[in-house]
Amino acid sequence: MTITLNPSQLKKASNITISGSKSESNRLLLLKAIYPALSITNLSDSDDSEVMQKALNSKSDVIDIHHAGTAMRFLTAYFASQEGRTITLTGSDRMKERPIQILVDALRDLGAQIDYLENEGCPPLKITGSHLIKSKISLPANVSSQYISALMLVAPSLDQGLEITLHGQITSIPYIKMTLQLLHQIGVKGHFENQTIKVYPKGQMTPKTIAVESDWSSASYFYSFVALSDIGTQITLSSYKESSLQGDSILANIYKEFGVQTTFLEDSIVLEKVEINLDEKHFDLVTCPDIAQTIAVTCLGLGIKCDLVGLHTLKIKETDRLEALKTEIKKLGGIVSITDKSLHLESSTSLNSNIEIETYHDHRMAMAFAPLALKTTLKIKDAMVVTKSYKAFWDDLEVIGVALSK
Repeated sequence: MTITLNPSQLKKASNITISGSKSESNRLLLLKAIYPALSITNLSDSDDSEVMQKALNSKSDVIDIHHAGTAMRFLTAYFASQEGRTITLTGSDRMKERPIQILVDALRDLGAQIDYLENEGCPPLKITGSHLIKSKISLPANVSSQYISALMLVAPSLDQGLEITLHGQITSIPYIKMTLQLLHQIGVKGHFENQTIKVYPKGQMTPKTIAVESDWSSASYFYSFVALSDIGTQITLSSYKESSLQGDSILANIYKEFGVQTTFLEDSIVLEKVEINLDEKHFDLVTCPDIAQTIAVTCLGLGIKCDLVGLHTLKIKETDRLEALKTEIKKLGGIVSITDKSLHLESSTSLNSNIEIETYHDHRMAMAFAPLALKTTLKIKDAMVVTKSYKAFWDDLEVIGVALSK
C-alpha cells in the first residue's frame, strides 16, 4: 500500500498512547519462556513481538521469523540451549543475508550444535538443542549488541551462568544495560564492568509481573514532527518514565538541539517546540543507532547541515540504512554523502514535491520520512511495513493533524 502525505500543520496539542517497547518485550518474552512464573503487561503489539511469541509457543520443527532480526538472534541462543529439540530457524530473503556467524561461533564454543543450511554465516539455521556446559565466552564488541544480549538472556538457565569477555569498542551499551536490568528485575544476579559481563545461574523464580515501558524509538517520530512545527506545538505521549531502561530515551536530550522541550509527568511526556535552532548539528549515535534515520530527516526538513557518526551497524539492519537514506534524501533534493559508519548532510533551502519514498522492507524508513508532510507532499511506498514495530502509526498521525490518504 502507498500512502500519500499532504502538506499539513499539526494540532496545537495532541495525546497519543504508544505500545510497549519492542526491545523490552522481546527480552521479557524469552525470559518468560525460561521462567513461566513471569507475567508481562503492556507488551508491544509489533509484528516482531508477535513473531517472537508465536515462535516461542510453536511446536513446529520449522520456525519462520520473517524480517524480525531481534527474534532471529534471541531465538538462536534460546533454541541452542533447549536440550532434546531440533528446529530449523529461517526468515525472509533479507534475513538470509544478515550475518549471524559471531553469535553462532560463540554458541558453538559453549557446546551448541548449529549448522548453516544455505550460505555460511547466515540463516537459515538447523539448531539441535544441547546441554551447554561451558561458562566462559569471548566475542568482538563492535557488532550488534543483540548477539551479546542473546547470550545474556539464556545465561541464567546454564549450570554455571556465563561470563562474556568483549574485545574492542562496545556498540549500543544501553541495550546491554537494558538486558542486565531486566535480568535484575526477575532476580538474576549479574554485573557489567569494563569489558566483562557476568550473569549468574538461577533456578525457579517466584511469580512476578513486569510492566513494559512504551517504546522510545517510536516516540522519535513525534519528536521529529514537533521539531518541524511551529513554536508552541505540543504532543503528549504515554506511557514513559524518566528513569528509562531504553537507550533511545536520549531523544529528550538530543532534541533540545532542535528546540524541543521534554517534560516528564507521572507516566507520560510532553514534547513542546519552544525555540528555533537551525545551527549545524553533530551527533555520535553509536549508543542509539536506531534513531539515526529520524534525526537525518529532521535535519533535512529544517534545511540544516548535520554530521552523524557511530552508524556502522546500520548496514546490517532490515536494509543497508545508510545507502537507503542517501538514495531517498537525494530524491528529495538533499545533498548527502555517507561512509560505512557516518552520514553527512548539507544545508538546503527547499524539498522536492511528490517524491515516492522507497521503504526497502524497513519500518523505520517509512516512519522517519513521514514528518516531511509538514514541509511537502510525498508518498510512502509499502507503507504498512510500519507494523513491524508500530501498528497504529498512520492512525496516530491523523490524530495529531497529518493529512494523509491511503
